[in-house]
Amino acid sequence: MKLRLGTFNVENLLTRHRFEPGGRTETAAAMSLFHFPRADERDAVERSLAVALEDDKRQMTALAIAEANADLWMLQEVDSLASLQAFFANYVHRIADHRYGHFTLLDGNDRRNIDIGFAARRDLVKPPQVTVRSHKGMSFADAGAFSPGIAAFGINPRDKVFARDCLAVELDFGDRRLALFGCHFKSMNNGRDDGRQATLPIRRAEALAVKTIIKDWFGPGWREANWAILGDLNGYRIGLGPLAAPVDEGDSGIEPLLDDFAVDPMASLPPHERWTHFRRYWSEERQSLVDSHMPLDHILLSPALAAANRNPAMQMIRRGLPYRVPLDPREADRSMAKLALTCDRYPRVGWDRPKASDHCPLTIELTIPKETT
Repeated sequence: MKLRLGTFNVENLLTRHRFEPGGRTETAAAMSLFHFPRADERDAVERSLAVALEDDKRQMTALAIAEANADLWMLQEVDSLASLQAFFANYVHRIADHRYGHFTLLDGNDRRNIDIGFAARRDLVKPPQVTVRSHKGMSFADAGAFSPGIAAFGINPRDKVFARDCLAVELDFGDRRLALFGCHFKSMNNGRDDGRQATLPIRRAEALAVKTIIKDWFGPGWREANWAILGDLNGYRIGLGPLAAPVDEGDSGIEPLLDDFAVDPMASLPPHERWTHFRRYWSEERQSLVDSHMPLDHILLSPALAAANRNPAMQMIRRGLPYRVPLDPREADRSMAKLALTCDRYPRVGWDRPKASDHCPLTIELTIPKETT
């Protein structure tokens, strides 16, 4: 049995115009060019603009999902089951070869209410064959993940370990099963330049929690079971610097998932292919702009799945990224003219926006073996 699994951070698939009081939206740049004496008039124009921009963006998100052609999806940054279903019905299903159903989204812990959603091909399984479980209530103590580094944040052992959730979905195909654990780990952004290192202990705790969940789920036979961890883990050890030179970034926080536990099939790809997110930032140390291609999104396999799929086909769909992102990290000339002329993108993708997302969909083609009893 072959299946294509996919994970995609769709970047704020929201039903709310503003995701938090005073929150910045993609309308801010255009609205800054106009003056509206009346607040109600400004709000009406901004809402109209937000709908138009969102329509462009979601057409591109849907194109990326359609091109990826996955059978099963774990999606991050979705605010409700209603928005997930509406997006597939009105965007994805207008262009994709598959029809999806079995939509699942359970409210998690994120203060912006961006959650993890699941979708599967309608013809793949019947509803009684799908088991869903949230772990949003798991505490640091439950996970065995409390430490002095966690206490330094003012966190207590009984506080919730997941910034969002670990959404578990198990599919029973009769002669074999597959369990997926969808995650969206703590962001690296803390409003300061040291965000990645400062927030690392929380991601490490989340990774330990996922490891605990999987071992409890399968018991002593966890190595022989078919399972995968999918999502935006906001963690990476090796980034890509100028000319795709690998850069050792030190600990990422997700090491507990990789140390004698899950297998990362992305390691078999050429280095310049191992990225799903791009960031350009000002470095005080170098006094220059720095480009970094990062593998923030992951599909990690159980030992049994990895053994059955020695060199699985993986794909990152990058045509929905904005033109400012160099699609080939090996390219030396990153001038605006060069990028605009040479990069393949979906119609109407902009320099910075609109775009499908700030992440790429990541897919993997797997043979799902029968489990040993």
